[in-house]
Amino acid sequence: MIKQNIHEYKNVWVFIEHDAGKIELVSLQLLSKAKEIARDLACDVCAFTVGSDIKKLEKEVAEYGAKKFYIIENPALKDYRTEPWRASISYLIAKNKPAVVLIGATALGRDLAGTVATELSAGLTADTTALDIDPQTKNLLMTRPTFGGNLMATIFCPDNRPQMSTVRPGVFEAIKNPSKMEIVEDKFELKEEDIVKKMLEKVQTGEDKLNLGFYDIIVAGGKGMGKKENFKLLEDLADTMGGTWAVSRQAVQLGWAHHTRQVGQTGQTVHPKIYIAAGISGAIQHLAGMKSSDIIVAVNTDDQAPIFEIATYGIVGDALEVLPKLTKLFKGKLKI
Repeated sequence: MIKQNIHEYKNVWVFIEHDAGKIELVSLQLLSKAKEIARDLACDVCAFTVGSDIKKLEKEVAEYGAKKFYIIENPALKDYRTEPWRASISYLIAKNKPAVVLIGATALGRDLAGTVATELSAGLTADTTALDIDPQTKNLLMTRPTFGGNLMATIFCPDNRPQMSTVRPGVFEAIKNPSKMEIVEDKFELKEEDIVKKMLEKVQTGEDKLNLGFYDIIVAGGKGMGKKENFKLLEDLADTMGGTWAVSRQAVQLGWAHHTRQVGQTGQTVHPKIYIAAGISGAIQHLAGMKSSDIIVAVNTDDQAPIFEIATYGIVGDALEVLPKLTKLFKGKLKI
């Protein structure tokens, strides 16, 4: 890459991912984290997106602290397609020169970030789990799991801007911090007939829509649950507590659950108020996806299991015996 005059670049930009008029939660989480980063860099938090009829997102974006909201509206940008979104977003970034660009590591975000970074000849750190500012250099320090999750690597980009990162949903908390926001509407010429890809139909299954990050209570099970049929115990407890159930990578590999319920490095990252880990030993790949939970309850027969090292409360016992007792207990307490 050609070395740039990095002093021309300023502000922290957060991509606002949206679908059917709704903002993805990870975008709001990133706005909250961006506020911390911007404070350390003495600059502003700005949001940006493209699409059709997107001004209505203004109120919610302002609630999470953005000072400016850069948008491009065009009917050709109504549904996500890589080429037109890449072109319009690359134009916005190149024109306004943000120092940092943060994008949610969703299916859309991962596709978009890679192609935009290539277009801009910028560096990109994927699936980041921590973001900090180096107090001396003011570079963005982007930390992610590597070598199958066995090591954590901190990556920085000293000579080029923008510094780009995709961040997994659930790593940070979305905290409202209302601000007076300015909308900056730009234009980018696009004609539908010039776009090769066409959107014929959007189809989603029930499992594909599952976002574990929306739940305050998650009951997760691993290989220690013994077999697929025992996952009914997870569902029963989750239903009783008003949450949902999830699984470890091993459970998915064994064919016991759909991968959309997987928590961990290769699954979803969650930050619930309560996370119950039943029959999960606590491999680093799984911990990367749930260690920021407010309260962690571990249930395992092995009192030396790594999960107990981060657990708020630990129960040494067979999950198949403990879970029904917890379900009964909570039904009594909640008078269900």
